[in-house]
Amino acid sequence: MAEQYHNVLFVLLSLLAMMVLQQIVATVAHRKQKDMVPGVVDSQLDHYSFVFRSHRTFMNSLENVPIFVLTALVGLLVGIESQSLFIVSSVFLVARFIHMVLFYLIATNTNPSPRSYFYMIGLLSQIYLIGLVGWSF
Repeated sequence: MAEQYHNVLFVLLSLLAMMVLQQIVATVAHRKQKDMVPGVVDSQLDHYSFVFRSHRTFMNSLENVPIFVLTALVGLLVGIESQSLFIVSSVFLVARFIHMVLFYLIATNTNPSPRSYFYMIGLLSQIYLIGLVGWSF
């Protein structure tokens, strides 16, 4: 069974690795501040601060990726067809990656920003996956 889902598991591992990378970027950005307090992001910062954006990128992934990974693992356990699971997981991974890159690069307080569209693609992937898993019961 694991071989059948090898590609899916690789995508899920890639999502988790991307989160670790985000954590490292946020930690380094935070530590480079002149008046850094460990574990505290200055509440006066906004999207024009890379410290804020790197922190929010990681927190956004922390809020979204674990739910997707757990849902995908449930899908794997209930026998969702591996190609379907791979496609929806890949769409989610690509959407989250582009969301991350745009969050790092675009300093804007306006909404929606370009990253919002990729957030929505990821969210729709999550909803589709939940429906796919739910339908299999």
